[in-house]
Amino acid sequence: MDLRHLRYFLAVAEEGHFGRAAERLHIVQPALSVQIRALEDELGTALFVRSTRKVMLTDAGRLLVIEARRTLEQAERAKTLIQRAARGETGLVRIGFVGNAVATGRLSDDLIAFHAAWPGVALELHEMAPAAQQDAILAGRLDIGYCPAFGTAFDAKLSVRTVGSWSWQVVMSDRHPLAKRRTVPIAALMDEPFILYAADGDDEGQLAVLRQVLGRAPRVAHKVSSTLSVLALTGAGLGVALAPAPLSRIAAPNVVYRKLGKGGPRSELVALSRIGGEWGAVARYLAMLGERAA
Repeated sequence: MDLRHLRYFLAVAEEGHFGRAAERLHIVQPALSVQIRALEDELGTALFVRSTRKVMLTDAGRLLVIEARRTLEQAERAKTLIQRAARGETGLVRIGFVGNAVATGRLSDDLIAFHAAWPGVALELHEMAPAAQQDAILAGRLDIGYCPAFGTAFDAKLSVRTVGSWSWQVVMSDRHPLAKRRTVPIAALMDEPFILYAADGDDEGQLAVLRQVLGRAPRVAHKVSSTLSVLALTGAGLGVALAPAPLSRIAAPNVVYRKLGKGGPRSELVALSRIGGEWGAVARYLAMLGERAA
C-alpha cells in the first residue's frame, strides 16, 4: 500500500470534498479521484459514499482513517530516526578493547568526550584480545577496537589509527633489588623472569616488545590474561613486567614502577575499524578520535 495513497485518502476524509482535498494537496481533482479509486480497487471495497455536494466515509473508510493516521505517524517516526542515525545523533557503537586501553586512561577519556558530544548514542564495550577484535570487526560484530600496535599484524581491510603513545615502565615488587633504582637499564633485565600479558592466549605482541627490548627471547615465568593478574604476580615477586607508563596510576599492593632505560620501543595504542564501515554514529566516534589525536 502506497503511503501517498493514504495521504490522499486522509485529505479527502478530512475535507469531505474532492475539490478542497485536491487544492490542499496541490494536484488536480481528476488525478486525485484516480488515486482514490486505485486505493479502493487495491483494498477491494469502497471507502467513500460519493454525492454531488460532498463525500461520506463508509464503515471501511472510517476504519482506514484510524489505521492510515497510525501508519503515517509511524512512517514519519521511522524517517526521523533513520535521519538522526545517519547524522550520528543516535544508534550504537560497539567497542572492543584490551586492558591497556583502560589502564592508560585513553578509553575512558574518549568515552567521556564522545558521550558529552553525542548523548543519544549507546556505547557497548567488550574486553577482547587483539586478534579477536580484528575478527569481530571484519565479521560486523564490532565497530571499533582498541589494541596495541607493536607485534600485531593488521588485516588490509582495517583502518588503523594511532590514539596513544607512551614510554614503557618496568613493573616489579617493591622488594626487588632493582626497585632501589629510578631507572632500570635494559641490561639489568636480561635474566629476569617476565610476567607476560597474553589476553586469550595471544602473547605475540608482548613477546615482540620484549624481544626488541632485550635483543633476544625473554625468560617467561607466567602468562596471564589481565592487567590485574600482572600486578598480582609482580607484587608477589614472581617476576617483572613491562607496561605503558600511565599504568603507574594504578596503586597495587607491593608493586612499584620504574622507568625503562633508553633504547626500548614505545607502547602504542591504535583504534581499528572496518574500511567502508564508517557510517552514522561510528563515523562520529572515529571523527572524535581524529580530533583528539590532532
